[in-house]
Amino acid sequence: MSVLTKQTTYESVGTPAGQLLSDGWIATRRNLIKIKRVPEILVFTILQPIMFVLLFSQVYGGAMNVSDYTNFLMAGIFAQTVIFGSTFSGAAMAQDLKDGIIDRFRTLPMSPAAVLIGRTNGDLVINSISMLIMMGTGWIVGWRVTTSVWGFLGGVAILLLFSYSFSWVMALLGMSVRSPEVINNASFMILFPLTFISNAFVPIHTMPEVLKNIAEWNPVSALVESARQLFGNTNPDFPEPTAWTLQNPFITIFIGIVLMLLIFVPLCIRKFESISSR
Repeated sequence: MSVLTKQTTYESVGTPAGQLLSDGWIATRRNLIKIKRVPEILVFTILQPIMFVLLFSQVYGGAMNVSDYTNFLMAGIFAQTVIFGSTFSGAAMAQDLKDGIIDRFRTLPMSPAAVLIGRTNGDLVINSISMLIMMGTGWIVGWRVTTSVWGFLGGVAILLLFSYSFSWVMALLGMSVRSPEVINNASFMILFPLTFISNAFVPIHTMPEVLKNIAEWNPVSALVESARQLFGNTNPDFPEPTAWTLQNPFITIFIGIVLMLLIFVPLCIRKFESISSR
């Protein structure tokens, strides 16, 4: 029945773009329904950011030699959570390959890109919910936005855009490993240095010179700096950054988002097609 329904929908949409949008929406719905049927995914997705906000602000906050550490911290927590949330794409793609779901998709007359679009869209929804929960928790522990509504919305948008583009990176990684169990270790090897050697939790000028240079050119630092400026959470006590990436964080992160999409979307589609043709 589902095949017949899918075929009917496919044939009813005339243009290739319309077919891709229709298939992408169906794949997105499939991932959202999965969240509904396995609510543990959403529960732990919500609990994790709450834990990070409370842990870093209440346990480590007092030991940090940074004035108004909660406001300094929150952009880093937001960036960390949406980046870690992007790993769902990698884990889900690896699991679908193991369970043979990808083989099932091969029997349907749908675009290969639609499966990947549905997967990354599902991550975007989860990250949006996590962001909402984190903001509520941050507000309770004292985080405040000191700019305009547009600045606030701009900060949220840039974080979610980065997480969406990074989902394609993790989707490629998920299709490249042989087992879903491997994806967690592989992703942590990438995500931990990416988020912790940055300005997410500590000021860059306090780091040793080698780590300082790495952190200044780390795209996560530009993402966090952009969000801090849009939320009005920059600290005037810190020295001005000397690296071009942090002096121009919006340009840096925009280039990073565009490059990730231009490089990894075609790579993901090619990888998916090569897997499907085995």
